[in-house]
Amino acid sequence: QVQLVESGGGLVQAGGSLRLSCVASGRTFSSYTMGWFRQAPGKEREFVARISWSGGTTYYTDSVKGRFTISRDNAKNTVYLQMNSLKPEDTAVYYCAARPAAVAGSYNYWGQGTQVTVSS
Repeated sequence: QVQLVESGGGLVQAGGSLRLSCVASGRTFSSYTMGWFRQAPGKEREFVARISWSGGTTYYTDSVKGRFTISRDNAKNTVYLQMNSLKPEDTAVYYCAARPAAVAGSYNYWGQGTQVTVSS
């Protein structure tokens, strides 16, 4: 069982930056692929970024490429999402998620989410 707790959301002006953190419980964090997702009001949850168990491979949705950076610190059981050049359309609840690195497909564990609001 993995428990995930996000933090770092808030209100920021367009063009600003935020860094989200997600701390995972358990001893096997380094064996999980980690992802960030977001859900805007009235929209379905969408994928944002993911990072491999080692941190060596990352993948982003096109709308955040060049602006967001996902990273992880396995010693701290933490995954980060650095968000720069934020836009109003980035406003959403952001969730981190985990799945065993050996398994592709859907994520098994989810955090409670953290709100990010970008004002124009």
